Amino acid sequence: MHDILPNDQPYWEKIRKVGREIADFYNFSRIDTPILEMSEIFEHSIGEATDIVEKQMFSLRTKGGDRLALRPEGTAPIIRAYLQHGLSRTGQPLKLYYNGPMFRYEKPQAGRYRQFHQIGFEIIGSDDDPIFDAQTILIAYQLIKELKIKDLTIQINSIGCKNCRPTYQRKLQNYYNKLGPGKICGDCRRRLTTNPLRLLDCKEANCAAVRERAPILLDNLCQSCNNHFKATLEFIDELKLPYNLNNFLVRGLDYYNRTVFEIFAEGIDAALASGGRYDYLAEMLGGRKTAAVGSGLGVERLVELMKNKGLAGLPVKSKPKAFLIYIGEQAKKQSLGLIEEFRKSGIKVTESLGRDSLKSQLRIADKEEATLSLILGQKEVFEESIIIRDMRSGAQETVPFGKVVEEVRKRLK
Repeated sequence: MHDILPNDQPYWEKIRKVGREIADFYNFSRIDTPILEMSEIFEHSIGEATDIVEKQMFSLRTKGGDRLALRPEGTAPIIRAYLQHGLSRTGQPLKLYYNGPMFRYEKPQAGRYRQFHQIGFEIIGSDDDPIFDAQTILIAYQLIKELKIKDLTIQINSIGCKNCRPTYQRKLQNYYNKLGPGKICGDCRRRLTTNPLRLLDCKEANCAAVRERAPILLDNLCQSCNNHFKATLEFIDELKLPYNLNNFLVRGLDYYNRTVFEIFAEGIDAALASGGRYDYLAEMLGGRKTAAVGSGLGVERLVELMKNKGLAGLPVKSKPKAFLIYIGEQAKKQSLGLIEEFRKSGIKVTESLGRDSLKSQLRIADKEEATLSLILGQKEVFEESIIIRDMRSGAQETVPFGKVVEEVRKRLK
């Protein structure tokens, strides 16, 4: 897990800002779910045989005996909230977006942390029209593009539905069962019975070579899934988005069906965004079947890529400001109240509380590029006045307390 330091905040703020603007334009409403959820939310949706549930979930048991988990992803909690709060009764499709931390006990490496942040977009409750698959991909693509990240490619596949996927899985198992011993890794031998589709996702060199001759998912889709995927690609072609068919793309979560995708930038192996359709997820969590599709973007990976490519974060707006300087204990006592008067009037005032030297305070005011300095000393406290000094010309004037806010406002304009 990692700290987000002040120097990195402009990158984070830019990603958050672009995410909000994209969400607003495409009519997505913000939703925030708890960081902790009941463990079964993820066991039922992601799948008990997945790496996330078996190896990566941070789980705990409360004093009352409840089994909880730090959320490893954002979609299942949103569907839980959708069902719990009767959001199906609102206008459909319901478009929701989120931005927050997720947790997985993974091996830390570049762009991969045990606490990481995602921005996600979910379209829930529509029919399974392929136009929503295309729009979900478009939104993720456009968010990355708005950050000035170039040379993007979409990897896309269809993993079928409950009707055609079992037949394909049997063909896949038959193919792997005919291999001799030692041809695939231990994880894949286990997946062969528990989660056959994940055989296509293994990164081990031997397993990658074996899968090249495995049956192809797209050749085994039912007519309905084939038509759905064809229509999705036609929408993407119409948008002129760059994409490649990836026969081995399956995603690591059990709730996906039909369209799955990942978005990559040139020069980086990890996906910047990923997602797909999950029409069975609501049913897995005790609701009725509800068509849905969504995407998630990894904020840490976006920040890292922006920094590596020399892209700018959100610029810090430098507006005219005043710097309050105090001299002596009486002036120090009045300084906080005076700063509050400026805050109520919407005027930016900075200070260096704790520095008693006039010289050091003036030096800091100059370093912060303050337009004006406000000097409050023992004499000024007694006379209920304050000195306004122009930091560029050095000219200064004494004004009464009652007029200082308005006088500063006038000069900052």
